[in-house]
Amino acid sequence: MQVIPVLDLLDGQAVRAMRGERARYRPIESPLCATSEPLAVARALLAATGTRTLYIADLGAILKRGDHARLLAELLNGLGEAPVEIWLDAGYTDFPSMRSLFDRIEVIRHGPQRPGRATLVPVFGTETLLNTEALHEAAGFAPVLSLDHRAGRLITDLADPFAIRPDTSWWPSRVIVMTLDHVGSYQGPDLDTFAAIRAQAGHRELIGAGGIRHAADLSAAAESGAAAWLVASAIHDRQLDLPSTAKL
Repeated sequence: MQVIPVLDLLDGQAVRAMRGERARYRPIESPLCATSEPLAVARALLAATGTRTLYIADLGAILKRGDHARLLAELLNGLGEAPVEIWLDAGYTDFPSMRSLFDRIEVIRHGPQRPGRATLVPVFGTETLLNTEALHEAAGFAPVLSLDHRAGRLITDLADPFAIRPDTSWWPSRVIVMTLDHVGSYQGPDLDTFAAIRAQAGHRELIGAGGIRHAADLSAAAESGAAAWLVASAIHDRQLDLPSTAKL
């Protein structure tokens, strides 16, 4: 199972997530890095995990307080020559909102600075998504769907939330099972919600998110059938022996 590190952006800084209670998020303080500057934190996370995939949540965009397009472009250009895949959740409501942000980031990246080799993958979260057709329209970008949960319940503004669980035809090949109240909580992964989604997901690749405390949690997550798990706090706090546990 792959460990995918998480970088949360708010007000131009990398912040530490806490149970999805975003008013409590503060600039990251981490033994991995002496600063909360996003590029430095991103480099530290990739080095600590030995992976070339990074999940970024643009909380400014999700909270409708302004996205981090320029910062994201600078971050993508600054991650070096090795290919890196960035999974970006920026509160998209539909495909046009996603495409608009991606286009702006690309314009900035191709300015006076030579663009880096990082590539963007859109993550559509049910917390903000209003149109399930967005996943089909974004097929060329290999989109990821995040099924966002709190207290075991799906968070969604979709017009027909009751149809979202039985109808999985619109789900793409990669799906994140996100439990926001487990993020940064050190209370363990929400394997019950993960199992419920796995029962519906068919052959899709499932990625868990939230709650990982130590290597035993990673083992339990791997045994549950997860292809990967999104992790932040346990990496920053050096509770995982990575990169030796980056793949189980």
